[in-house]
Amino acid sequence: MNFSLKTKKRLRFLGNEIFFLGPALLFFSVIFILSFSMSMVFSFFSWNNISTPVFVGLDNFRMLLNDRIYWESFLFTARYAIVSVLINNVLGIIFALMITSIKRFSVLFRTALFIPYAMSAFVLGFIFRFIFIEGFGTIGNATAIPFFTQPWLGTPGTAFLAMVIMTVWRQVGYIMIIYIAGIMTIPKDVLESASIDGASPLQQIFLIKFPLLMQSFTICLFLTMIWAFNVFDLNLSLTAGGPFNSTLSVSLNIYQEAFTLHNHGYATAKALVFSIAVAIIGIVQTRATSGREVQL
Repeated sequence: MNFSLKTKKRLRFLGNEIFFLGPALLFFSVIFILSFSMSMVFSFFSWNNISTPVFVGLDNFRMLLNDRIYWESFLFTARYAIVSVLINNVLGIIFALMITSIKRFSVLFRTALFIPYAMSAFVLGFIFRFIFIEGFGTIGNATAIPFFTQPWLGTPGTAFLAMVIMTVWRQVGYIMIIYIAGIMTIPKDVLESASIDGASPLQQIFLIKFPLLMQSFTICLFLTMIWAFNVFDLNLSLTAGGPFNSTLSVSLNIYQEAFTLHNHGYATAKALVFSIAVAIIGIVQTRATSGREVQL
């Protein structure tokens, strides 16, 4: 009798799960799994979106091995991801610690830092393009300060720095909010006990807050890494991959291959390789940080 009741409860629970999760799972299956499967199929074809696809086997992947521009864009995207992820998270946790330690104007500071994230990334790229070219140029002509006189979008080094500056300015507020939420969940009695035991504010940050914020670190590192590797709109509107393809991201390279050169099969092969690489990096990162999470 007990076995029958348990079975009925499990079946009822499973039925509820299917009922509530069914539409979401169906949507996920159609949008993600089906599209990913079709991408795998089309990566073995030569197709320009007009004529009939021609099966070429592994030719697209062999061509990819010798595609210098693609691998250079991969290296740029990796460098951009490393720098932007580090700066975003370092500044995000610093701002979060500062804002949670003050009582007055904390809401104002949170709002001011979060507003850039609410702006359109594509529009933001054009705004920063105007700032780096026209704004800095005007200030440089008037003051002759070297920081403003250099061609910010005209050399590979400064263009890379401009991409990082714009990215951090837009994303750091969102990352800060996540860290603030993590800090607010830390029990006050733990910090009070540490203070009574003689722990300095700096020791409380590194020995108590940081270990208890590891779950927030996992989330923020994953988000900033995915944003950096998938950067497209900021890249297109600010530098368009220039100068001389030095700031060409992988996403923009795939876009140009598909919609400018109309090599859809080859672009699909590029996207497939890139997706697998990002998935591996994401799994490694989440496992490395989630293994250090501390539970109270």
